[in-house]
Amino acid sequence: MDLKNVVFEHAAISIATVNRPTALNALNREVLEDLTRVIREVRHDPSVRVLIITGAGDRAFVAGADIAAMSKMTTADGLDFSHLGHRVLSSLEDLPIPVIAAVNGFALGGGTELALACDLIIASEKARFGQPEINLGLIPGFGGTQRLPHRIGQAKARELIMTGEMIDAKTAHALGLVNQVVAPEELMKAARSLAEKLAGKSAFALRQAKAALRASFTMPEDAGLRFEQEAFAVTFSSEDRVEGTTAFVEKRQPDWRHK
Repeated sequence: MDLKNVVFEHAAISIATVNRPTALNALNREVLEDLTRVIREVRHDPSVRVLIITGAGDRAFVAGADIAAMSKMTTADGLDFSHLGHRVLSSLEDLPIPVIAAVNGFALGGGTELALACDLIIASEKARFGQPEINLGLIPGFGGTQRLPHRIGQAKARELIMTGEMIDAKTAHALGLVNQVVAPEELMKAARSLAEKLAGKSAFALRQAKAALRASFTMPEDAGLRFEQEAFAVTFSSEDRVEGTTAFVEKRQPDWRHK
């Protein structure tokens, strides 16, 4: 792949690093297009079990969308930019494998929205989160008004979006936005440790679990409950269900086939 603003380490546990440190890894069209290529590559490679997304340097995960670029946009340009951001983050969220955000610093605006499109978030103690678009006369445009309330509840999401205030990693953890907070030097180690734990599960079952969790966000509750029943039944068709239940009865570790 020809990537200009993302460094991609392609492996069973793949890592995509947004790499614009002089711009605090701000999201512009080129970064989003690079992420599209990474997501496409991961989606079509069954050997990839987990994807970790992080930012280059020690100051920012993604400090937001590129404000300098946005300052020159017309209304039509802004709509097109929002469409692009939504397409990329929805495709990231729809990946069948687990995605971990390793947040190493500022995750503001589009940075918080990128993290929200991931399944799990591990944050450095230095991390800061927020949707400060209101301070620019804007609103979140890459899904923040929809995903943030789902993650932390309506009351606090309304407060953060309407005030534009920033919160630290400890507060983000208390709100349920972040799964784990670690020392800065431990961030990637912790992300890899979690990725290895996930890679040790049945990939088939993880796909069904992720799809059912996604349904809880996109469907009414009764439809989501029906989806869960169907996904549960699908797991019964898998070799991994046979192996997992047999291993439990035989008091041994399962040898997953991932199908």
